[in-house]
Amino acid sequence: MTTILAAGDHFVRSSLFTDSLRPLAPGAAFRELTLPWPVEPFGPVAEVHEASGTEEQLIEALDGVDICVTQMAPLTERVLDASPGLRLFCVGRGGPVNANLAAATRHGVAVTFAPGRNATATAEHTVALMLAATRRVPETHHDLTGGIWRGDYYRYDSVGPELEGSTVGIVGYGAIGSRVARIVRGFGARVLVADPYVGEADLGPAELVDLPELMRRSSFVTVHARATPKTEGLLSHELIGLMPPGGVLVNCARGSLLDYDAVCDALDEGRLFGAAFDVFPEEPLPAGSRLRRTPNVVMTPHLAGASKQTAHNASALVADEVARFLAGRAPAHCANPEVLRTQH
Repeated sequence: MTTILAAGDHFVRSSLFTDSLRPLAPGAAFRELTLPWPVEPFGPVAEVHEASGTEEQLIEALDGVDICVTQMAPLTERVLDASPGLRLFCVGRGGPVNANLAAATRHGVAVTFAPGRNATATAEHTVALMLAATRRVPETHHDLTGGIWRGDYYRYDSVGPELEGSTVGIVGYGAIGSRVARIVRGFGARVLVADPYVGEADLGPAELVDLPELMRRSSFVTVHARATPKTEGLLSHELIGLMPPGGVLVNCARGSLLDYDAVCDALDEGRLFGAAFDVFPEEPLPAGSRLRRTPNVVMTPHLAGASKQTAHNASALVADEVARFLAGRAPAHCANPEVLRTQH
């Protein structure tokens, strides 16, 4: 009998995983483990990143388990050494950063992931941040709750740009960036794209340009590239300085992608109108962060992908991978496909 561990958390619940899996894995035995995220922030666990729970918890729960489905559980060398029966580890997120892929491959464990599960939620949040920054939604709400009527924000020098008729530059045109493009075109914006992995034929009405040209021409710039060593610091001080006066910069991807001090400089000097961030170089945001005292910054605590649909998408994508594996077919999204040659 196949035994499946659903190691959920307080967002993608264990019950969502098991409810999605039961019709696709008849006869399987199920166990559930609830990890503490997001009640407790994720972080590094041994050699992996953005994980929740402990190695000890997972080792105990994996005893006799063939398949583990999760979002945040740490798949480390130690966990793998202690779990000889494990054959499939399904991560319900866009990248399996909480899994040691090299160690999993040595142990014969296939690791899958769930691309696009939060694409719509993140795209919608991105556009919400654009609007919140240009229309001063957080600060005027805060003033009104304190009894302050900020009619002075109607002054010409205090108002921001509209999306209609503006140029929006999208850095990274994957599942999220392409959805942002579709939404802002509905507002009447022009779209520029910088992405070395996308061709002209994939863009629709958007225009493909290099990154410096995108920065020079875009009143709004939003970042959706994947965080890799190659993209660290992608939006440098020099590139941020190319943006037109009064521009707005948004990041809902990863904090490593841009120079936050350069953004703060541009805001302090009045070169940019505003900025909006859901991700930061250090999370949670430190008490002494410069972003806390820089004007015209809108911030949310890394929750762009937080929607009920995201949780259900994650569980459905994971269930499909388990069904494929049980049927002897290759997973659709395997992060270490070389291991599959030795499994079937």
